[in-house]
Amino acid sequence: MTSRRGTTPAILLVVAGLACQEVGASIAVLLFPTVGPLGMVMLRLVFSALVLLIIARPAVRGHSREGWMAVIAFGVVLAVMNGLFYLALERLPLGVTVTIEVLGPLVLSIVASRRASAWLWALLALAGVFALGGGGWGDLDPLGVLFALGAATSWAFYILSSSRVGRAFPKLDGLALAMTVGALLALPFGIVDAGAALLRLDILALGAAVAVLSSTIPYAFELIALRRLPPAAFAIMMSLAPATAALAGFVFLGQTLVWLELVGIALVITASIGAVRSSARAAREAAEPLA
Repeated sequence: MTSRRGTTPAILLVVAGLACQEVGASIAVLLFPTVGPLGMVMLRLVFSALVLLIIARPAVRGHSREGWMAVIAFGVVLAVMNGLFYLALERLPLGVTVTIEVLGPLVLSIVASRRASAWLWALLALAGVFALGGGGWGDLDPLGVLFALGAATSWAFYILSSSRVGRAFPKLDGLALAMTVGALLALPFGIVDAGAALLRLDILALGAAVAVLSSTIPYAFELIALRRLPPAAFAIMMSLAPATAALAGFVFLGQTLVWLELVGIALVITASIGAVRSSARAAREAAEPLA
């Protein structure tokens, strides 16, 4: 049983990781006029890959063909997910973008639970999405919504790909190699989008800051927290991402949301927490021996 003494610091680490992630996203949005969304994706992935390669120092030899295929697939997912997320951020408020993106793991949780009651959470999430669009989606950029939905789908594939790579590679080796693949894929698009701005040291420094805030620090905090928190409790904490994103968008970017959009975010968060709890309950029941 996890002690209260160990749980509280772990919860604070998850919250701090979420905060860092959304501060990083806010800085990225501020850099869009200079480097563009795809230039920002490249900077984030390149600096994240460099940090991970230095920390993990992964072995290149001794891996199976299946392992390398899993790494390549994971790298493609990382590049696509980040690309679609930043393209959506260019057109939608941060809180709205993250809320739509959360639908990916939410749907995965609902499907994994295999319980009829889980579909109630799906209906609640659908109501949240409808409210998020002000009851008609008329005020949201349709292309931005499509990019955000693509990021949501990619996030579901990210979870599945991460699991495969985690089983095939020790420690951070698989993530470091996959991040390198993603960085290489993003490189040509980023160079075209950012152009001469990549020669500015201040832009490179801010790109490195986004990588550290959005990837390195949250991943490290989550890794430590997972040692002290049950997976279901961790997933519930991560469900709060839309709220932290909306707050960061308001504080750092001056993005205000109407009351109906706030209701939509609250409904999606509630549905996400409910789906996680339902999935965890189903897993416990499946693990219990038959009488």
